[in-house]
Amino acid sequence: MAQTVIYTSMKQSALSIAAVLTAITAVPSLAQGRFDDVVKTEVIQGWDLPDGRRLAAIRLSLAPGWKTYWRAPGDAGIPPHFDWSRARNIGAVSLTWPTPDVHTQNGMRSIGYTDQVVIPMHITPSKPGKPMRLRTTLSMGVCSDVCIPHQVSINTLLDSPDLTPTPAIVAALADVPYSEAEAEVQAATCQLRPTEHGMQIEARVTLPHTGGTEVAVIEPGVPGVWVSEAKTSRTGDTVVAVSEMMHADGGAFAIDRSDVRITILGGSYAVDVRGCTAG
Repeated sequence: MAQTVIYTSMKQSALSIAAVLTAITAVPSLAQGRFDDVVKTEVIQGWDLPDGRRLAAIRLSLAPGWKTYWRAPGDAGIPPHFDWSRARNIGAVSLTWPTPDVHTQNGMRSIGYTDQVVIPMHITPSKPGKPMRLRTTLSMGVCSDVCIPHQVSINTLLDSPDLTPTPAIVAALADVPYSEAEAEVQAATCQLRPTEHGMQIEARVTLPHTGGTEVAVIEPGVPGVWVSEAKTSRTGDTVVAVSEMMHADGGAFAIDRSDVRITILGGSYAVDVRGCTAG
């Protein structure tokens, strides 16, 4: 599929970086130790799948009044990041994010979770049949009256083979957004046009109403590209979402429509749309 490429100048690069920095909520200089009890972490061992993978999960339990962020956290959020470089006998990890909630604070929107969230992980071993050391650092944001970056260290041996599904993981998998087929998506198109500092994307998704106030989130599928909060509206059977995109270093970037991911968060259910066409 054809790609659309945009180049920005050095001057535009500085403006792009400034925009990325202002998109993240400013945090005070506070000692990490004061917030050690904000998040409690538990690894759920899960069970072995017939294809040799392990289906495990991480449970994050948040103190009352605190929230953390989804993979695409919105302008006021801090994106979570897992560092798997010190894991052992782990070839690949695929995360499944349950449907998040939309929060508005001080006029800014963020997308994430309160109370607790269970994040399923499909883990592929490098050497099948051998124990796997799940060793990672999770860098995340947590927010209450203040928003702070937070780190969680995880170091667990996955060595208890089991074929019985774990209820908490099953429930988390059932709480993911609907697929395009489940939500009866009829079409998904994306129009791209150059802007002064990057690119504008207008996504149109034709599907039944998902309930309440619908919020669309656009992920371009390109590392280092910042995407603004989408302006979302509905015209008849179609949700229209418009976002601005720019690269953090101000350089060239390409958008492949097949990699674009559009999530529509409705009052009744959410929908995960993978890829769009030129229309």
